[in-house]
Amino acid sequence: MHKKFYFVLAALMVAAMVLPACAPATADCASADVFCVGLVTDVGKIDDKSFNQSAWEGVQQAKEEGIADQVQYIETTDSKDYDKNIATFADAGYDVIVTVGFGLGEATNAAAAAYPDVDFIGVDQFVEWPFDDDPSNDLANFAGLNFPEDNAGFLVGALAAMMTKTGKIGSVCGTDAVPPVWRYGEGYRAGAAYIDPSVEVFVVYHNDVGFDKTFLDPEWGAATANSMIDQGADVIFGAGGKTGNGAVTAAAQRGVYAVGVDADQYYSLPEAAPRMLSSATKLITPGVLEGIKAAKEGNLPSGNYYGDASYAPYHDLENEVPAEVDAKMQEIAAALIDGSLKTNVPPVKP
Repeated sequence: MHKKFYFVLAALMVAAMVLPACAPATADCASADVFCVGLVTDVGKIDDKSFNQSAWEGVQQAKEEGIADQVQYIETTDSKDYDKNIATFADAGYDVIVTVGFGLGEATNAAAAAYPDVDFIGVDQFVEWPFDDDPSNDLANFAGLNFPEDNAGFLVGALAAMMTKTGKIGSVCGTDAVPPVWRYGEGYRAGAAYIDPSVEVFVVYHNDVGFDKTFLDPEWGAATANSMIDQGADVIFGAGGKTGNGAVTAAAQRGVYAVGVDADQYYSLPEAAPRMLSSATKLITPGVLEGIKAAKEGNLPSGNYYGDASYAPYHDLENEVPAEVDAKMQEIAAALIDGSLKTNVPPVKP
């Protein structure tokens, strides 16, 4: 990859903007011999124990495996800073910039056009080139990493429907204006209906606040989960950063089944682990790592490439899951993979 010369000031800006948890920026990322990877979060935090954290772990693995010489992150606190945060890495000569979340899609696309020598990986950002014959509209340095969240939601919805004793289950989600969140919530609803249409499913999206709050509201998540439990729900799925984490933790505290999201949250939410039935997982960490590897080799999958989605093990609750339920889960998972079963969930809210 060809590099331009950049001011030392840009590198200092990176060091100033990342959190103290990151190692100081010491490498010369403008050098052709130094491979640097930066990550820009959405308004969620790097330690959200879910989406951003999983992406950052993929970046860290790139360094651990010797692919990257330096890795850094910048946490976005205000969506107005998307462009500035991306440019901080780009101006410092970083080779790959990973941007995390649907909300960063427009800013990432603009940055890819402005910095053609930098490779961009947009997590949960569906890339749509203009439908014409002008190749100048296509950005070879922009790859969108996407996942079939509806499949993962469908799986845990089916599990919840098979495990409920009250016939009522719930899902506490971030805003449905974010397509992956919509696919999780509606996939959960569809999976439950596939098993038993009589199961009552509460699905609530946190649409009553701004985008900068919807994923950072564990108190609302807990309150919403408790309301569902008060109405009889005995399985709660949390899907939406720290908001979802609040719901999952509240469910565990009330002694009902909790279902995590994105990563296997049995490990990242130890306070909920004893009641963690499963998690709707999308393999973000390996997806990000593979994208970085491809970029290092000069083979960035421009356009869209897809990671896998599944469900996590039952862990401490394995003995509570009947053999016939586990067999049915494996059957559903296989059918979703081979395409013989469809969730029929639209990609975005109609």
